[in-house]
Amino acid sequence: MAYKKVEHFDEHITTGLIEHYRESIKLLGENEQREGLLKTPERMAKSMQFLTQGYQIDPKEILNSAKFHENVSEMIIVKDIELYSLCEHHVLPFFGKAHVAYIPNGWITGLSKIARVVDTYSRRLQVQERLTTEILNAIQETLNPLGVAVVIEASHLCMMMRGVQKQNSVTTTSAFCGEFQKNESRSEFIRLIGAKLH
Repeated sequence: MAYKKVEHFDEHITTGLIEHYRESIKLLGENEQREGLLKTPERMAKSMQFLTQGYQIDPKEILNSAKFHENVSEMIIVKDIELYSLCEHHVLPFFGKAHVAYIPNGWITGLSKIARVVDTYSRRLQVQERLTTEILNAIQETLNPLGVAVVIEASHLCMMMRGVQKQNSVTTTSAFCGEFQKNESRSEFIRLIGAKLH
């Protein structure tokens, strides 16, 4: 029996993107009918839908799907969350790690849900600065914790492959609210995300 890969994509969107990508390949001076490029427009169409699937997902629903009442008020950190996103200026990837913490105020969420929120906002056309604050705001608005902290460290191919072409550059962004605006909590968070505890 022959192998058949099963994928689910919006047929209308896929068809439209295929035509645009085929024309783009032609405009760039390539032969879109060449064997190696025949299926490239379709692959690009499906790839872009996968890489921007965050538009179809509500991060707050993710957090609410595993929201539990718990009488704890200690800092919860999920660090080194891998992220892959697309820069909205050049549609080139940026990738790195997110570190997220919150101090509960009666409610907690499943740890994997924090990573899923990072994924959801990452799977959109983004700038790192906005991505950082969107993650913070979703957690703050859904769980109403005493504070939220988000730090993202990422490498941007728009800086590494084109433009200034600085291959070793890393961009760090941060956002803090509530208790994390106090030096003590913020310093503890920064120390813990930098520590190798395992």
